Amino acid sequence: MDMEAKEEPLVVSELKELYKTNREHIRNRLKEFKQMGAESEKRLFAELCFCLCTPQSKAKSVWFNAVKPLMDCGRLYSCSREELTDFLRNTGVRFHRTKAGNIIQAREWFNKKSIKKLLEEENITELRDCLIKNVKGLGMKEASHFLRNTGLGDNIAILDRHILKNLPPLGVIDRIPENLTRKRYLQIEEAMRDFSEKVGIPMDELDLLLWFKETGEVFK
Repeated sequence: MDMEAKEEPLVVSELKELYKTNREHIRNRLKEFKQMGAESEKRLFAELCFCLCTPQSKAKSVWFNAVKPLMDCGRLYSCSREELTDFLRNTGVRFHRTKAGNIIQAREWFNKKSIKKLLEEENITELRDCLIKNVKGLGMKEASHFLRNTGLGDNIAILDRHILKNLPPLGVIDRIPENLTRKRYLQIEEAMRDFSEKVGIPMDELDLLLWFKETGEVFK
């Protein structure tokens, strides 16, 4: 018997109602992410830098105060590690030294390899693993975030704290894991796919819906 044919938990019913009232907004945002995938190499690199800087920092602040200004003036693509470290520190990005180093290393790698060509890889799992292997600072969550923001998030999950805290009440997992290993990440991601199918909310839309539920907005 599927979830529609029996009485479902109130929290699931509430999520469905929230989805109905915000579905178009969420879909429009996802269309913008799809368009991102067709942007220039430099714009895609800026998006990667955003995803490298968001852990332990506020996403909107990272984008509007740090990454976007550096992108707009062109310094994101040429500044030294010291300059970048100072700028990230002054704009409130946490772990600025580590993140500056990760951005410089990523810049060196992508100076030799096209991001756009890399994103043409059809196997999303292999593409994500490639990013994690070659871009220091990208874990499962950050790599998934970058792929979603470039229009490739149809079947993957971004398991940040906003998403994870909602999964036990929805019955997707029993509890939030203390240590999110790659194996556990993939297990939870698969559980989210099952839930997505049961409630009729596509994976990428479910991610933004849960983000909206927690923050009251759909950013990126």
